Amino acid sequence: MVSSVFAANAYGNAASALTRASQSTPSGGGFGEMVQNALRGAMEAGAKADAQSVQAAQGKGNLIDVVTAVNESEAAIETLVAVRDRVISAYEDIMRMQI
Repeated sequence: MVSSVFAANAYGNAASALTRASQSTPSGGGFGEMVQNALRGAMEAGAKADAQSVQAAQGKGNLIDVVTAVNESEAAIETLVAVRDRVISAYEDIMRMQI
């Protein structure tokens, strides 16, 4: 189960990705680059969760850090899936419009 803290962290990560995208591309980065940065952030969260899990399996990690990293990764993926679903829904609405 994802708590509001983890969802807030996911939205914060998405906001920071947007900020990085707008700073790294002076012009024309646009929506595609924002999506790429969001995907990159989700992948980094997953990699962090994997690294924490491996450390815990080796007896070196803290269980709380593992749970936190896995939940953050889960929240990031759920956020991306929700955005994807909204984009698909918007596309379908546009395709149903009569010209």
